[in-house]
Amino acid sequence: MRVTLRGTRGSLASPGPDTVRYGGNTSCVEVLGDAGTALVLDAGTGIRPLSSLLPRDLKRIDILLTHLHMDHIQGLGFFGPLHNPATEVHIWGPASTTQNLQARLKRYLSPPLFPVRVTDLACRLTFHEVPCDDVDIGEFRVSSALVCHPGPTVGYRIKSPKGRVLTYLPDHEPALGVLRFPSLPREWTSGAVLAENADLLIHDSQYTNAEYASRCGWGHSAVEQTLAFASLAEVRQLVPFHHDPDHSDTVLDEMFDEAMQRANPAFQVTSGFEGATFDV
Repeated sequence: MRVTLRGTRGSLASPGPDTVRYGGNTSCVEVLGDAGTALVLDAGTGIRPLSSLLPRDLKRIDILLTHLHMDHIQGLGFFGPLHNPATEVHIWGPASTTQNLQARLKRYLSPPLFPVRVTDLACRLTFHEVPCDDVDIGEFRVSSALVCHPGPTVGYRIKSPKGRVLTYLPDHEPALGVLRFPSLPREWTSGAVLAENADLLIHDSQYTNAEYASRCGWGHSAVEQTLAFASLAEVRQLVPFHHDPDHSDTVLDEMFDEAMQRANPAFQVTSGFEGATFDV
């Protein structure tokens, strides 16, 4: 499968000369299978330009939402296939304790927040709630599970026919409440079963250690916690993701360089920037 990062920020970054390399769009990842299956992980602002890059003859596309915070759905209404009657669109995401997924998304896709209602979308639209049992989406086997982040939030594990695994945990705080991380067996740590032995892990890395100290409980990770989590899960490659909008390219470079020197990980680490492509 080919994995392409289309948006890597936690919220919109100010466009400027020092955000060029990492980019400014919010969370969105494109996954294309060898047999043509197309998945979109989250629907941040990066999903809008993705519309023009998808194969023209694509008949079905699946959007896998981790949660419904605005930075992960704010591009959804601008996604071209939603307005194409020839396209079958499946949206996967968590319900709440009081509303199903469709009802939750209607709160955004309706006036006054958006001019087009869910019921007016031209595509053939189906909603699926997660977490659920493992499902086959085209050529992929997809697992989902609740993870540590405010509100109903899931992570995804996507397995290709060749046995290759992508794990997507863009908003995740596995160190929450732990005095020393990682200090628990792997299966007791949020998200670790999803990430276990993954070939590619895309994971939240929003903070420095100093920033995390005043933001514990906000649902995000410091870079060093992300490296520790990846080590605990024994992944093969890590992509730090969900960058703070106030962190410039220079700040992000310094954050990752310092954390890498301290952790000296045994796996490959590639900083997440818009347009980065990985063959898994």
